[in-house]
Amino acid sequence: MTNQVKSKKRVADHGEVFTAEREVKAMCDLVKDECERIDSRFLEPACGNGNFLAEILSRKLAVCKRLYKKYIPDYEKYTFLAVSSIYGVELLADNAAECRERLYGIWEKEYKAVCKAEQNEDMRKSIRYLLQKNILCGNALSLMQVDEQGNDTYQYITFCEWSFVSGSLVKRRDFRLDVLLRENEDNAMQFSLFADSADSSEFWDYDAATKAYIPKPIKEYKPIDYRRIWENE
Repeated sequence: MTNQVKSKKRVADHGEVFTAEREVKAMCDLVKDECERIDSRFLEPACGNGNFLAEILSRKLAVCKRLYKKYIPDYEKYTFLAVSSIYGVELLADNAAECRERLYGIWEKEYKAVCKAEQNEDMRKSIRYLLQKNILCGNALSLMQVDEQGNDTYQYITFCEWSFVSGSLVKRRDFRLDVLLRENEDNAMQFSLFADSADSSEFWDYDAATKAYIPKPIKEYKPIDYRRIWENE
């Protein structure tokens, strides 16, 4: 994206100004090690059409290529892990859709170059499914999902955690974003914004070892091959 503004109206209506590529790269360089750690999770709460997420994914995929290009099953697995670690919230539906397509295009270009004749259509379907679940339309201030017009729907933003548990099997757990953003229940209760959703028995487990509250998933799925994740829907 070379232009920082799509239109004056969008700036006036939504304050939409995209971060320039130079600044994106410079800011990612500040956390270079994390950007190059394949499983390091990133959340962009106002992701636009994906300037930051595209840069982070490109860096992760470069590591996957360097380490795993000689063995395609490992390369596929680790590129899945790279994509699954990237999350975005965006108020405007057209930006969110553009972001998903942009990230998919970055992944597919590298996938074609590395895997050549060993490309797998289930892998493509799996990556598209990941992006549909990880890049969401929502309001990062209210932490609610939004409709096509950008209005709150009064449904909380919910993200999927993707974790490899054995070999090619990945486990999905769904968490509410408003719960994940609290360090523990005591801190959460100080914020009136979340007062209606701070029920400890429903959203928190207490870990006696660390003496801290741990977020509970709102739903868990059985482990499944990472190339078939949509079957657990």
